[in-house]
Amino acid sequence: MAKPTPAYFKRLAALAAIDDPADRPAKPVLEAFSGAEMATVPVATVDDLVLAVERARLAQQDWAKRSTAERAAVINRFSELVYDNSDALMDIAQAETGKARIYAQEEVLDVALTARYYGTHGPKMLAERKVPGMLPGATDVRVRYQPKGVVGVISPWNYPLTLAVSDAVAALVAGNAVVIKPDSNTPYCALALAELLYQAGLARELFAVVPGPGSVIGQAIVEHTDYLMFTGSSATGSLLAQQAGKRLIGFSAELGGKNPLIITADADLDRAVEGAARACFSNSGQLCISIERIYVDASIADEFSRKFADYVENMNLAATYDLSADMGSLASADQIKTMEEHVDDAVTKGATVLAGGRKRADLGPFFYAPTVLTGVTDDMLCARNETFGPLVSIYPVSSVDEAVERANDTEYGLNASVFAGSSALAQQIAERLRAGTVNINEGYAAAWGSTAAPMGGMGISGVGRRHGEEGLHKYTEPQTIAAQRFIGLDGMAGVPRNVFLKLTPLAIRTLKYLPGR
Repeated sequence: MAKPTPAYFKRLAALAAIDDPADRPAKPVLEAFSGAEMATVPVATVDDLVLAVERARLAQQDWAKRSTAERAAVINRFSELVYDNSDALMDIAQAETGKARIYAQEEVLDVALTARYYGTHGPKMLAERKVPGMLPGATDVRVRYQPKGVVGVISPWNYPLTLAVSDAVAALVAGNAVVIKPDSNTPYCALALAELLYQAGLARELFAVVPGPGSVIGQAIVEHTDYLMFTGSSATGSLLAQQAGKRLIGFSAELGGKNPLIITADADLDRAVEGAARACFSNSGQLCISIERIYVDASIADEFSRKFADYVENMNLAATYDLSADMGSLASADQIKTMEEHVDDAVTKGATVLAGGRKRADLGPFFYAPTVLTGVTDDMLCARNETFGPLVSIYPVSSVDEAVERANDTEYGLNASVFAGSSALAQQIAERLRAGTVNINEGYAAAWGSTAAPMGGMGISGVGRRHGEEGLHKYTEPQTIAAQRFIGLDGMAGVPRNVFLKLTPLAIRTLKYLPGR
């Protein structure tokens, strides 16, 4: 297991949706562990994007004519290829992001599971269904699901495997084509998955990877596709939603979070410590659904804080392509800058560092120690703004009511977590939280990994959902076909019209007594 070879990058680069890559400028792609250039990727133009959409639109017409079972079979084959090529996919995810291998593995498994879910269950979800008609027996109503057309995906750098394809497989099963702009720092993860999709039998035009800057390629995707799926910051999501709205195309987004974790007085502390560490520092904290605020009952706050800080200080940070590290590096210099700004600002204003609080340049240019703060107040940058790094603040609270109130005191509403002494209490707390997903005795994986359940945010944390039926049907246009038989709306053979019209309101009213009405 090692970082990918130049030959591997060259092979993948040829899969970009660019006819003449040699004529395009090349952008360096860095290995996050070292900060050194490991490859370059051709940078597409608007013309490249427009051509990719045109080709996708033509290919989509034939793809939509195939049965859902045929489309799903391609996605199921893709799922198996992901398992077969897991080591290579983990290598490239680590190389581009610097994440620990356990979280690269988490990504690979998520891609395979999501593909298998839609490949297995998609045909049933998309099957034509009969619904009750206006007049029982006289009105036959069926609902069908037609694809949107060409779906545009703008994917981020933090989970460049999962977020490049987990939305795309649903769109493809629904009969759409997909044109994707991966983040400029992590283009090869998307290209590696494209290669496997093509091996599974998908035409290249149906999943076109167009690398380039968001200001150019991202804008062109919004202007030329039929539906937009975005994962990224709430600020950018708001702008894209406005642009999609002007074109009256559908839009879905998973956006930022300032996610809370609540620990009650009767919780199992050792379990909470270990669970909180995973919740806060998975993927080096560069996860929209990671925890950045911990509300712990005051009666156990000191003990929890001491145990948690000890646990965090002993986490193994390493730049390694094996499973030995608990946490890898951050992905870029920009992420280091944000960490330094948030931690330095908090300390200057009176916060206390219980663990971490420093760069780890001895390990690599983008390493920062997992950091735990107390004494954080609202005037500090990290109090309400998403850090998107390995930083969490602990807040003692006097009651469950206070914990819930403070957890909900945010514009965000993506994910939350509860550790309590009983399942009943945890469930009660979870139901009071304003978050799209709530995990009990876990930080994020229980909800995220349950692909049959919708995942997304409330407030400024998102629009729409991925996973589950919601994550599939959003890529379709429901069509209702209603056939009226033997009784028309203006009369019935053999019945005088004035009599029919007088009886109609009574007949409609009595329908409520029929089963299913």
